[in-house]
Amino acid sequence: MSDPASPPGLDAYLRLNRASSGEWRRALRQLLGSQQLQCRGERRQAVFGSLSALETDSGVICMLNTAQRLSLGDGPLPASLVMMVVEGGCQLQLDKGVFAPVQPVASVGPGQTFTLTIEPGSRVMLVYPLSGRVAASPAKAESLLRFLYRAEFFGDYRHACQSAGQLFAELEDGGSGPACEHDVALFPPMDRRLARAVAKIRDEHQWAFNLQELASHSGASERNLYYLMKRETGLTPYRFYQRCRLVRVRRRLVDCQCDIPHVSWYAANEGFSHLGRFAALYRQHFGELPSETVLWRRQLQDGFSSAYSSAAEPW
Repeated sequence: MSDPASPPGLDAYLRLNRASSGEWRRALRQLLGSQQLQCRGERRQAVFGSLSALETDSGVICMLNTAQRLSLGDGPLPASLVMMVVEGGCQLQLDKGVFAPVQPVASVGPGQTFTLTIEPGSRVMLVYPLSGRVAASPAKAESLLRFLYRAEFFGDYRHACQSAGQLFAELEDGGSGPACEHDVALFPPMDRRLARAVAKIRDEHQWAFNLQELASHSGASERNLYYLMKRETGLTPYRFYQRCRLVRVRRRLVDCQCDIPHVSWYAANEGFSHLGRFAALYRQHFGELPSETVLWRRQLQDGFSSAYSSAAEPW
């Protein structure tokens, strides 16, 4: 639905941004369930990049966006890990063997030691845990890419979990499928009218929703745009607009370094005037309250104090 060379990613599920090496290590250990896991950067004091993670009952789907060369691995994992290079490049070493490029999908089996080296400016997707050994095949890449293209338009957390469950089932399927390397035919370009509308909603942060103006900008009638977007993405224009505002609040919560984040301020800046309604919408979309988003990162930081949980706003 978008340009196949650049899938949107998992920005709606941001967990870390401008974080320390210790936060990255603790986050990946928590997400992948291994206290032996190591995460090292060439420049320990410099920015590592951003980390997004969708956590579901099926497992976790992560996107690593690297700002410097990173090395991830060491300890064995109890289940299979699948990885895919979305942009950039990385190399994988299994059981102290030879490093080989990930092109574009690779897997680590249960009990295998591994080291994954990721180049600066790369985007790497991780999916864990998977039962048994998962063969890295072109069909797996197709499943992973399809998931990423759909992720920008998940209607809510329940929809995201259902899609994640389907992805896990497809990855654990033994079929190899036909050869495919980011085949354009698999992901036809989005209708130009719809693409213009989506870009306006997503990129113009100060724009106040107006369907008539949006339709005029896209080159379609209001009715046609409404049904086109609903058919192609599963969301109405207003629902996508609402989702984009929630994602921007989430980014501010993750980035916030103040002692007690003022959730109400961030919500109001994005036009959410009723805080109870905002908190309900936030939980519906992300599966957690705004305060839980903040707390998730705070628990990874040195000198974390449980005092935040009692002092934070009840949102």
